[in-house]
Amino acid sequence: MEYKALAQDILNRVGGKENIVSLVHCATRLRFKLKDNGKADAEGLKANPGVIMVVESGGQFQVVIGNHVHDVWLAVRQEAGLSDDNEPVAEEKAAKGSVLSQLIDIISGIFTPFIGVMAATGLLKGLLALAVTSTQAMQRKLGRRWQLLHNFVYLVAILAPIHYLWSVKIVSPQPVIYALLAAGLLTWRYKKFRQWWRSIR
Repeated sequence: MEYKALAQDILNRVGGKENIVSLVHCATRLRFKLKDNGKADAEGLKANPGVIMVVESGGQFQVVIGNHVHDVWLAVRQEAGLSDDNEPVAEEKAAKGSVLSQLIDIISGIFTPFIGVMAATGLLKGLLALAVTSTQAMQRKLGRRWQLLHNFVYLVAILAPIHYLWSVKIVSPQPVIYALLAAGLLTWRYKKFRQWWRSIR
């Protein structure tokens, strides 16, 4: 298995299978709930080249992996012998926390597998809206509102890398490169944008 060695190291450094209450993942992170966070070796995990960062937040021990986190999650579950039937969550019902934290866990568990699909759907919907409103007839019908609608694209271009860096809380090359490209394109369009801004004031 491609990620077997990484999975074994992660499992050993979080205190072994016996220390795991639950394990889920988001877009870039493995999110552990551990019985005893003191048994976890955060510094050892940070030294592993397959681990980007380790974060302890909200009662979770989070191991930042990157975009291939799902494959690593599967490997860790296989190494630990975890499955939907025997994952040691039931043993810790009394320590799950408040009703609010349990509700958040349920909602995140429902939506996490669909984040990619939802993001792609939103992107396609936005592109479709821009395409439909880009005809000359729609430009005449919308007037100044057409330019306002299309200028929201620039706002998205600015907020996308900020959102990524805020959610991951690490600096990686991909969003920085994207931000530089977006800045170059926005600089190129700055003159027209300023003319449009003056026209609507």
